Amino acid sequence: MQRIAVVLATVGPIGHLPVAPGTAASLAALPLLPALAAVRDRSAVAYAVAVVVLVVLAVWAAGRAEDALGGSDHTAIVIDEVAGMVMAGILLPGTWAAAALAFVLFRLFDVVKPFPANLIDKRVHGGLGVVGDDLVAGLYAGLGARVILGLL
Repeated sequence: MQRIAVVLATVGPIGHLPVAPGTAASLAALPLLPALAAVRDRSAVAYAVAVVVLVVLAVWAAGRAEDALGGSDHTAIVIDEVAGMVMAGILLPGTWAAAALAFVLFRLFDVVKPFPANLIDKRVHGGLGVVGDDLVAGLYAGLGARVILGLL
């Protein structure tokens, strides 16, 4: 199970990239936003289940991978970026433009870590700590993208 957790947490080889694995994982997650929005348009229940399963899986895998990789929020763990991007997509239409805007804003908020992401990053341990700050960054990215799209 630990091997499966590490593969999920690192999103296969993406977490092992020598440069910007978090950005690469966020970019890899970008196509999920329009795809999940299409699911949402057909069934809100199926969409909610998919998002919850992804977040729970991310928390589990990140926690197990921390133990296996020997470090708190190890740089190879990038499933949190995928979860954060999916969180951003909750508030957005299923367009590629919305997904691209969410990507840019998510990367900004993931680096800046506005409240309460900064507290989660510093004080919450294990998988929830790894993923929690990205969920907040994703929520801010989704809200910001929604406002920007509304102004255009």
